Amino acid sequence: MKLWALPTWHTAFARALFFTAFALSLSQPLPAAGSLNPTPLPFIWPLPAAFTFGNQTLSVDPALSLAGNAASSSILRAAFDRYRGIVFKHSDRYSFLRTLRSSYDVAKLQINVQSHSDELQLGVDESYSLFVSSAELHSGVVTIEANTVFGALRGLETFSQLCTFDYTTKTVQINKAPWSIRDKPRFAYRGLMLDTSRHYLPIDAIKQIIESMSYAKLNVLHWHIIDEQSFPLEVPSYPNLWKGSYSKWERYTVEDAYEIVNFSKMRGINIMAEVDVPGHGASWGVGYPSLWPSPSCKEPLDVSKNFTFEVLSGILSDMRKIFPFELFHLGGDEVNTDCWSNTSQVKNWLSKNRFTPKEAYEYFVLKAQDIAISKKWSPVNWEETFNTFPDKLHPQTVVHNWLGPGVCPKAVAKGFRCIFSNQGVWYLDHLDVPWEEVYTAEPLEGIRKASKQKLVLGGEVCMWGETVDTSDVQQTIWPRAAAAAERLWSPRDHTTRNINVTALPRLQYFRCLLNRRGIAAAPVTNFYGRTAPTGPGSCYDQ
Repeated sequence: MKLWALPTWHTAFARALFFTAFALSLSQPLPAAGSLNPTPLPFIWPLPAAFTFGNQTLSVDPALSLAGNAASSSILRAAFDRYRGIVFKHSDRYSFLRTLRSSYDVAKLQINVQSHSDELQLGVDESYSLFVSSAELHSGVVTIEANTVFGALRGLETFSQLCTFDYTTKTVQINKAPWSIRDKPRFAYRGLMLDTSRHYLPIDAIKQIIESMSYAKLNVLHWHIIDEQSFPLEVPSYPNLWKGSYSKWERYTVEDAYEIVNFSKMRGINIMAEVDVPGHGASWGVGYPSLWPSPSCKEPLDVSKNFTFEVLSGILSDMRKIFPFELFHLGGDEVNTDCWSNTSQVKNWLSKNRFTPKEAYEYFVLKAQDIAISKKWSPVNWEETFNTFPDKLHPQTVVHNWLGPGVCPKAVAKGFRCIFSNQGVWYLDHLDVPWEEVYTAEPLEGIRKASKQKLVLGGEVCMWGETVDTSDVQQTIWPRAAAAAERLWSPRDHTTRNINVTALPRLQYFRCLLNRRGIAAAPVTNFYGRTAPTGPGSCYDQ
């Protein structure tokens, strides 16, 4: 596809549009979400489900304290400290000015939760309410109420986005008070897939990605740990498997994986691990060559040997100790069975069992599902399994769409749950997909019945690793992943009208918020994702 630059008139129009919207959002009250009034929406991303606000400005005390019963939650105490560091990053440098000011409008953040349970599973209640009263009635307290600690986490993120640093007064302020926000996600599953097989990503890089996910209220990291190119994960039951890593320095220990899971949980994010079988397993045979059908034909994994399934079971047993999330991804995509047909011992096994290669593929997938289910996981499989033998899949199967549109409607019609990741719009390695196409993609497209819509768990954007590593992964993920994040969180009817007015200025603002928080998010409007700015200019105009 030919590279093109935005014409100067388009750039000037975008600049005028953004700064007009920005000025309006800060200077006047706006209608609640869903209003037909064309005035731009406030700069909160993703947009809350319901909100009202005014036109007052409140000052926030740099010594903001935590109140309410949230103080007894280690997750919320840590989150409060984390967000206080974000909100007061600038004002902490001017702490001496606090002695010159006698009082602030907001001195406490009160967080109350109904349950202190820290069990994080699919469908956990992430709803919250956030209240900021007017200056006349202000008690010095902002209140967040939630049923769970994870709902309170989402409220903290929204609170942090309400707070802005004023460079003139050198104080943190909440604009457009009073605020009343009642919010909840549209979908339970809002994911990002990260591929660490095609390029190894250090633990700190993965943590930064997880941190950035929490800013957009994403809640599942689909960790594509292993593939044909490398096997970087330690598996104690079969210690030679990680001989398939690129090098001895590009590996994840069991302790590393535990650390990632715990780091994610503190931010309300589940980890769904993936072991892609049988078609993406060439790296397994570096440590255990008998897993290959032959030295010259290395995948799919050898379906004819019990040892193959013993190793798979051992991997899943070890991983079950690390990954508590109820979903586990078994892959099942892109299986070319020629290797089985052309290898004598596998060919003999096929003949003995009266299997065609296609039936052997089905046999492998179903056996892998049985292993996962025996370890109390619900299996997730790429859509090829559903497309090939839909009536044989276990009823617990979650079908993961990727090849194109139309799969989720077929899957839910048969009673399966589905995850939407249409590669035409939500594959982030497709650099020529603009933010508008990511934003307007609809996971429920073609599904009319409410009972079937409930079977769509949500969706995820996929960051395949062939052309990304630590040097460019963040700017490839962001800001386009944020476009999908709002589609998965916010009510659809709030975010589909005139997106150049209702969404683009807010997405540009969110991209700059990510930059301020140390996330290397690329410009929003460049034709190719992750490309650098085309010239000088404001962050809010790119």
